[in-house]
Amino acid sequence: MRNDIKEETWLTAAQCAKRIGLTVRALRLYEKNGLIRPRRTGKNWRLYGADEIARLNEILTLKRLGLSLQHIARLLAGQAADLDRMLSVQNLALQEQLGRTQRSLAVVDTLRAKITAGDILSIEELLKLAKDTNMTDISPDTIAWRRYEQARPRTEQKIDPTLYAAYQGYYLLDRLAYVITVRDDRVFSRLTGQAELEIFPEDIDRFFYKAVQAQLTFTRNENGSVSGLVLHQNGYEQAAPRVEESVVTALEDTLAERIRSKRPVENSKNLLKEIIDQHQRGEPDCERMTPPLATAAQEQSATIKADLERMGPLKDISFKGVTEGGWDVYDVSFEKGHMEWSFVLAEDGKFSGIFIRPSL
Repeated sequence: MRNDIKEETWLTAAQCAKRIGLTVRALRLYEKNGLIRPRRTGKNWRLYGADEIARLNEILTLKRLGLSLQHIARLLAGQAADLDRMLSVQNLALQEQLGRTQRSLAVVDTLRAKITAGDILSIEELLKLAKDTNMTDISPDTIAWRRYEQARPRTEQKIDPTLYAAYQGYYLLDRLAYVITVRDDRVFSRLTGQAELEIFPEDIDRFFYKAVQAQLTFTRNENGSVSGLVLHQNGYEQAAPRVEESVVTALEDTLAERIRSKRPVENSKNLLKEIIDQHQRGEPDCERMTPPLATAAQEQSATIKADLERMGPLKDISFKGVTEGGWDVYDVSFEKGHMEWSFVLAEDGKFSGIFIRPSL
């Protein structure tokens, strides 16, 4: 009788990251959140075996479903997680994607029919097709294209004002809320912590701002009822499902209490220290940022690093308060001057905004 024992293959962090298609920084983040527990050598080097590879594939699968690392950690630990909101957002995004695909197919059929008839296609028709087929792509070229498309001049169109009532309501955009109201046959939108702005119809279900380069598209469910909206801004598309008024009231009441009591988010000061340290090195951790912020951080990294080099070593960080939009604000003292840093976190704990300016 013979027993064959096959020795397990262990990978270094760099080898594991390359095999899975991640970064070493992502592996560290997953370990920090308790998602993986790599083996340690006598010299404290991390090693990854078959169990860690399998777990990493599970994590990536769950991330593709839109789950945050906190939700994934609870699920993998066998704990209950509040997934209803995540699934609602995922449902809205998939419905929007399905609608775009169906519209794009209809446009393609129409354009092919025109070509068959000997007609010449217009630039506007090709641009519309390109926009509809690239909304979910986050490659740099596509983001640049969307920025251009979102910044182009818009023309206000007349639509039946009786349609406006269907848009009025409350929509949840991560930790913020959109409140859509109708007054005197005009439509207004207010995002938590910001001033109310009028939006103007470009078509049925499609509106644009004149004050900023952004648009809102209202989405509908299979019954034809408005079930959400999509914000088009800075080259990205962000879905916001429709919710009850009580959800928005609770959200804004909680924020108002945090503002009154000047209560920062948990671990706020240490989070800011990490962000400053990363920018001093010129290495912002984009894994811990939402995609729009990660893009901006990469684009501005060299400029911020140069500004921080002129300021010298960090000396002190002092909390100032919370803005109406939920941003934690700090006075940051360096050897050669002061700056004001503020940031806001998304629902999944990632940074969704960072703002830096000279101290007043």
